Amino acid sequence: MTLTIEDIDKIQQQNPDLKYELREGEIIIMSPSDFFSEEVGTNFSSKLRNWVNSRKLGRVTGSSAGFIMPNGDLLAPDVAFVKAEKLKISPRSYAQVVPDLVVEIKSASDRINKLETKLKNFLNFGVTVAILIDPDEHIVKIFRSNREVEILTDEDVLMISDLFPQWQLKIVDLWPEIF
Repeated sequence: MTLTIEDIDKIQQQNPDLKYELREGEIIIMSPSDFFSEEVGTNFSSKLRNWVNSRKLGRVTGSSAGFIMPNGDLLAPDVAFVKAEKLKISPRSYAQVVPDLVVEIKSASDRINKLETKLKNFLNFGVTVAILIDPDEHIVKIFRSNREVEILTDEDVLMISDLFPQWQLKIVDLWPEIF
């Protein structure tokens, strides 16, 4: 049986504390992230959101924002950016738009190959840049259509000039501080 967005809505009403994705007609229950990975995602999204908002370039969302893809999948990347011209007003439902940037942060229980597949699917839907952050290895992989994967380490600076000219983020600044 292939499930739909309407099915997700019904299930969500019965289980409001759970987070779901709909991939190719199958429901995927998303578990909460580990604390470290969530902090990495918050670091990334807050640095990007501050830069984007001050320039009114678009919308930056976190892991609870759902996006309906052209094939009907409902996906929720850990961080997403949508250009202002594509989403002038934030909807009170799932966004029926393909983000321009998606970011996945590997949690302790995630498998890299599944995350890479998810990011490549986003690219197939029309995402411009897809990023995988691996806190365990301290690397960031940048995926773009028809280009080699770019791999950054702690010594590098992330730049996404095709979406955010002049925005920069030191990779080392992604990792939570030790107090």
